[in-house]
Parts: sequence; C-alpha cells; structure tokens
Amino acid sequence: MVEFPSAQWKDYELLDSGNGEKLERFGRTVMARPEPKALWAKTMGEAEWHRLAHVRFKPGAGFGKAGKEDSGTWERLKKMDDQWYISYPGLQDGLDFRLRLGLTAFKHVGVFPEQAPNWEFIYNRTSQLASAAKAKGQPAPKVLNLFAYTGAASLAAKAAGADVTHLDSVRQVVSWARGNMEASGLDGIRWVVEDAMKFARREARRGNLYDGIVLDPPAYGHGPDGEKWKLDECLFEMLQNVARILRPENSFVVLNLYSNGYSAALGETLVKEAFGLNASASLSSGELALNDRFGKSLPLSIYVRLER
Repeated sequence: MVEFPSAQWKDYELLDSGNGEKLERFGRTVMARPEPKALWAKTMGEAEWHRLAHVRFKPGAGFGKAGKEDSGTWERLKKMDDQWYISYPGLQDGLDFRLRLGLTAFKHVGVFPEQAPNWEFIYNRTSQLASAAKAKGQPAPKVLNLFAYTGAASLAAKAAGADVTHLDSVRQVVSWARGNMEASGLDGIRWVVEDAMKFARREARRGNLYDGIVLDPPAYGHGPDGEKWKLDECLFEMLQNVARILRPENSFVVLNLYSNGYSAALGETLVKEAFGLNASASLSSGELALNDRFGKSLPLSIYVRLER
C-alpha cells in the first residue's frame, strides 16, 4: 500500500520532481533539493524551477557517501527568512501542531513531509489507548520516539494524550523539537539525548515497558559519545531490544526506513523475526510517497506498523 499526505495540508506541496531533484513549497518558501529517487524527467523547465525557487541545495563532494549522504551548501536565489514555521492540521480533531523550519548544514529543513500518514496513525492509535486507559482509571499510555529528530511524531503522540519520551543523539535537534512543542501549545514531553541502542538496552534491563514505540533510524549515524550506527548491522538488534520494552498487549510499533534497497516485505520480516510474531500478527506495511502537481508519485520510505 502506498500512502500520501492529505491534500488538505496547505503548508506543504511537492511542485515538481525529476532529474534527481524535487521542487517543494514549505509555507511560502520554495526550495529545490536533490532526490536520487526522482529518476524521471522534470515536467517544468529549468527556467521555471529557477523562477519559483527561493533556495537550492548544491551537493558537496562527499554527497551520497556514508556519513556525508546529505552534505553540501544552500544557494539563495531570493530573499527569504532563515527560519519560519509551518502548521500541520491533521485529519483528526485535536491533531494540530507547528514545526519550525530552517536551512541546515545538510539538505534537511526540519520535517519529512511524507511522514504525515505515520503521524495520523500514531495519533489515532494513541488516542484509542488513552481513552481506554482513562475509562479504566489507568495512567496515560507511554510512547517512546527513538531517532526522533525534530519531533513531529512526538507531537502527534502528545496531542493524543500520551506520556511521551523523545530521544535523539543530537542535542541541537532535541532543542529544536522542544521549540516545536512550545510553539504547538503542548508541554510535558521527556527529552533524552542518548544513543538509541544504549537507551533501549537499559530500559529492558530495568523492566520498563512502553505502549507505543516509534523508530525512524538513519542509514548511518553517531551517538553523543561517538557510538556508531550502521543500519544494516544494527537494525535487527535494535528491533529485538524494542520487542523487550513493548507492552505485550494494547500496544503498537511504527518502523520507518529510508535506506535504498529496503522493501516493505523485508521490513515485515524483520519485525516478525525480532518480535517472534506468528502469521496472525496484526502487521501492515507499505510505502510513503509524495505526489507532485503533475501526478508523478515519488516514493521516499517504507513503513511497518505492528498493532497488538
């Protein structure tokens, strides 16, 4: 199954894609960025791209190589703000948050818009768990967001009534996420700057359990103390640790993977084996993609969702 952000999200639009690039609008700001999966030709001409774009990302010498996948520089074409906000008005009542965007030293700007269907799932499933817990007089569900970046998934879970733990290995990114929480009128998220594998192992030793776990691991990365992360080598162990800290009933997992060559079927097999699931387990999987103005679908990641 292929899922796309809703067309009602007016603060984001994929204008065009092709020739290894994508042209996107975030609020009023339009930017051109590399996109290796855009293997087709652009629909609009280069002159039109240049006319529309406020800024363009120029890949550096190491672009695409391990550890430097997204390195490069931004070329400003028009006057624009260094930082700005966009809103995400969810499809469900109560799901509404704000995200600060900005030009980073890499090609990222603070949000992965194709993740919107995951935010909707997280909000919906967490809302169900929160309602059930409230009816029974139990504490709010606990949701752990690993590799959490600037926190859109954390905000979705918090808006749904969860007790949220947000973990990332980069302190500046965690500070960015905290700002997004405050801008969204939310509070109470627990912030953790740590290596995800170390944290999951420690939580397992302590016997701590979560009702929902979200993980969006990068292909390569480093922990705050120099710990090395390589997706192909670490993912299965990471999932095994997640399995140890997920509540056995009334719980969920969302796994998102960007690495080229990973398929939804591969993701499902990883989750089944790591969690020791049988054939009747409630798993769903597919691709997250964006549609440009001309109907070209740009697949960007695969997801696996486990519900208990």
